[in-house]
Amino acid sequence: MTIRLFFSPASPFVRKVMVCAHERGLASEIEKLPSAAWPVKRDESIVRHNASGKVPCALLEDDTPVFDSRVICAYVDSLASSAGSLYPQDARRFPVLTLEALADSVLDAALLCRYESVLRPKEFFWDDWYRGQMEKIDSGLDALEGRWFSDISADFHAGAIAAACALGYLDFRFADKDWRSARPQLAQWFSKVSERSSMMATLPHT
Repeated sequence: MTIRLFFSPASPFVRKVMVCAHERGLASEIEKLPSAAWPVKRDESIVRHNASGKVPCALLEDDTPVFDSRVICAYVDSLASSAGSLYPQDARRFPVLTLEALADSVLDAALLCRYESVLRPKEFFWDDWYRGQMEKIDSGLDALEGRWFSDISADFHAGAIAAACALGYLDFRFADKDWRSARPQLAQWFSKVSERSSMMATLPHT
């Protein structure tokens, strides 16, 4: 079953979907649709299917839309065999889902920082807002290094994929941010998972 996906090579949320597809052997089933999703000027071809105008947005064969990234990742996972699911159906299920939500919150804050620094006119740049979003990123990373590290490092499940994509986005858009020094476990883990073929095949670019 082919899934059409509004695609942006720089979007960390799109990357999440693609990493999941690679991990489940379904990357060849994804047809990438060009998109110009942007918070200021929205892409009407996306808005027709997803009122938020955001990527990723997937279209099934009958044009039924599926969004956002968490829903698409779960859908892609459901198309493969139950063996090797990225969403465990045992006691690990809700920790994995919570970890995915935590990683997504880091990404949300990172995107807000990106928009503040790139889109907002310089004379209106809001230092306190930017600092507040960076604090969300840092507290999220601290949680990944501490409370959630045993969960993130146990397997490359949906929560770990989301975390890896969040860290990859920080390296991509905030290369001057030293998130590794205070989080050696997380840095070592990210270095290892970055060697996976699914991560290598989905490196972000502009």
